[in-house]
Amino acid sequence: MMTVLMNLTAYPLMVLWTLFGILSFTPLFLLWKLATRWPAERIMRHFVWLYGRGWLLIMSPFVRFERDGLKADKFNAPAILVVNHLSFFDTYCMALLPCFNVNFAVRAWPFKMFFYSFFMRLAGYLDVESLDWNECLIAGRRILTQPALQLFFPEGHRSRDRQLQRFYSGAFRLATETGTKLVPLCITGTDTLLPPGRWWLQPARIRLRALDPVDPADFPGPTGHVAMRKAVKQMMQQNLDEMSGMIR
Repeated sequence: MMTVLMNLTAYPLMVLWTLFGILSFTPLFLLWKLATRWPAERIMRHFVWLYGRGWLLIMSPFVRFERDGLKADKFNAPAILVVNHLSFFDTYCMALLPCFNVNFAVRAWPFKMFFYSFFMRLAGYLDVESLDWNECLIAGRRILTQPALQLFFPEGHRSRDRQLQRFYSGAFRLATETGTKLVPLCITGTDTLLPPGRWWLQPARIRLRALDPVDPADFPGPTGHVAMRKAVKQMMQQNLDEMSGMIR
């Protein structure tokens, strides 16, 4: 019964919230610009964070959200964030973070969604499938020097068995080549809410944990990013096992 109620209320409210955001975007953008004098990318990232906060409010009657270790000082820019990927809604859950100036690195397909593409490009999101490594490095350096936080889903796609998949090296190369700290994030429960291949929502308990920042200086040499990638993946797997109740 709760699942039926959730789908009958959450989906319509999310559609209305999205329509409100689209229709009110221009006047609100101009107001933010006049009030803050921020660049367009920063304003758009703030809007994305606020949109996500609205989503959290819509879901709150049916989803229990828990934060662990999300201390503001961990997220002082510049920084690189990496998070495991379980669900389409993982991105919305980044509104749980205590900061909003977060730039996302995503695959090409979200840029093809006409109702999101314009806003993603305005925010400066990176299309990692369409850029080669040098272009990604240049774009990543630009984001970090704003300064802002650059977020990656290092698996590149959603896990279908709750286990960490192969990690790609982009986030770790960017960290070692720019000397930027990397903050691993672990999320659980979004695969209960909406796993790949299912369209209906289900009540869930979602936890987001921030691990201690990792210093790329601890991984020197031309293959330092590989060692860093392996170390971070091991850290994340241990924490995910603990969060999922596999380690007590």
